[in-house]
Amino acid sequence: MIPPRATATPPAPVLLAWSGGKDSAWALHELRRRDDCRVVALLTTITAEYGRASMQGIRADVLRAQAAAAGLPLLEAPIPAACDNAAYEAAMARVLDAARTRWPALRSVAFGDLFLEDIRAYRERNCARAGWQALFPLFGRDTAALAREMLAGGLRATLCCVDTQRLDAGFAGRDFDAALLDALPPGVDPCGENGEFHTCVAAGPMFAAPLALAKGDTELRDGRFAYTDFALPTGAA
Repeated sequence: MIPPRATATPPAPVLLAWSGGKDSAWALHELRRRDDCRVVALLTTITAEYGRASMQGIRADVLRAQAAAAGLPLLEAPIPAACDNAAYEAAMARVLDAARTRWPALRSVAFGDLFLEDIRAYRERNCARAGWQALFPLFGRDTAALAREMLAGGLRATLCCVDTQRLDAGFAGRDFDAALLDALPPGVDPCGENGEFHTCVAAGPMFAAPLALAKGDTELRDGRFAYTDFALPTGAA
């Protein structure tokens, strides 16, 4: 008698924390190359007063357009501008609970962190308390090599926020490309993992089609952060 063929284990559903920047975008690309998981949605925090991503300052409609280009729903966790850890964790818990109701098999949420051990430990603790597993598909990668890999793979992004205490404000609004990597001063991480800069992604292998984003003004906020605005063309939202 021929034994029945073993049934392949279906890929596990995963949420991906989405900032609109290159690291979360590349994490999506890496997760989609695996056969043990399936990204079912993106999860982002939006500063309620401004309607923008909490760190990058990317407009909410641009985040939604990125999610649409990735073919995934975007789950939004609104948080206040003056947000402490307790408020952040409560907002995330509410969205994670709703996500598990929608996808009952969900147990994992992935992050695009690269090498900061304290941030990783913080996320792991928070996820464990709520019964979730934290995944880090890019963690431990050499960031100089990873930055070049992103560019070679077709990722297109622009610096949307620069910490002027770590990097000159003139880098705000510049394309994340080989010329920028060559121009970064010593001590600045090529992926900005220490908070030197953040990016807004417009194209890459994680998107079905590139986004046409219009670059706006750059302004200094809090006497420190140089933000460059990016918007969808009129009528595209």
